[in-house]
Amino acid sequence: MNKSEAVLLLEDGSTFSGYSVGVQGLSVGEVVFNTSMTGYQEILTDPSYDSQIITFTNPHVGNTGVNDEDIESLKIHASGAILRDKEILSNSWRKSNTLQEFLKNANIVAISGIDTRKLTRILRTTGSQNGCIMSGDIDLEIAKKRIEEFDGLDGVDLAKKVTSKSVYEWDEGLANIYQENKVQKKQNIFKVVAYDFGIKHNILRILKDHGCNLTVVPADYDVNKIIEMKPDGVFLSNGPGDPKACSYAISNIKILLDNKIPLFGICLGFQLLALASGSKTIKMKFGHHGANHPVMDLVTRKVFITSQNHGFMVDDKTLLDNIKPTHISLFDNSLQGFEITDKYAFGFQGHPEASPGPQDINLIFEKFTSFMTERKNANK
Repeated sequence: MNKSEAVLLLEDGSTFSGYSVGVQGLSVGEVVFNTSMTGYQEILTDPSYDSQIITFTNPHVGNTGVNDEDIESLKIHASGAILRDKEILSNSWRKSNTLQEFLKNANIVAISGIDTRKLTRILRTTGSQNGCIMSGDIDLEIAKKRIEEFDGLDGVDLAKKVTSKSVYEWDEGLANIYQENKVQKKQNIFKVVAYDFGIKHNILRILKDHGCNLTVVPADYDVNKIIEMKPDGVFLSNGPGDPKACSYAISNIKILLDNKIPLFGICLGFQLLALASGSKTIKMKFGHHGANHPVMDLVTRKVFITSQNHGFMVDDKTLLDNIKPTHISLFDNSLQGFEITDKYAFGFQGHPEASPGPQDINLIFEKFTSFMTERKNANK
């Protein structure tokens, strides 16, 4: 095979031949599919995709290039990318580079020119599979061996891998891309500590615009130091891997709950909050990865279209009596939200911060500020 060709091998032996659109080499990960029509740059830079190879079901990925603003972390965390068509032309008034150069500069192995519809049908039938992309000098026996050596995500703590290594302050809010001025911020009235299990920047931007003075801490940061900071609330971020493997985080959250500090968890943070409250989590067949997932509010019966990215879920059959379900997925009835009725704590499985959109359920951030206000008033 010549140097421009590439191959994707799945653990069940399925093989797809295509062309390299990243660097030459080999990459192994759990192969998943994402159904979003937009937002490939945000998806690639979401730390929740660490150790995963993303199949984009939208065939036209790369047609608007990449820019310097629409990133969710400091680098691409996905192990690889799978595209239907190689970008022929990319145009946007915000474009600073092409997707292909973005992948190469990040040292990402990627493949294009394969039947992503067929691949997605396989993954929907068998569930997410471990796989390997090879480009350049291709040896399927080596690829097979690397897949066998890959541990997968079940039982693996990846939060410590992607988290910040130090404490830092965050002071950036949402920007209006059509004008130079920023969106009007609320005055900082809440002192919030955010546990970084793989946090997306847009979560921090939205919290900032909701009046939060933000301190971001590593995934395993000493909870006693947080209590000494006397925060108005603690945010539990999204992130990759198996929540059950993050025993340190579960222990810390239990202490925060005992101190009745307002808590808000998204994605992995939602699952960790559930585990700390006595519930259980399970691995999903192929997870939820996309931006068109309908979620129902169980009180108002209103349906929101949401962004989703998770491979584990909270088992709603294990919820204790003090945990009230608030949202469910209309795709599979899986639990999407809950509130702990005797604490100032709640969580949401999807991504209300969107990025990529939609922003239907963005207002859920206001529940966090209302809990913090309620706790403040109770203390007075």
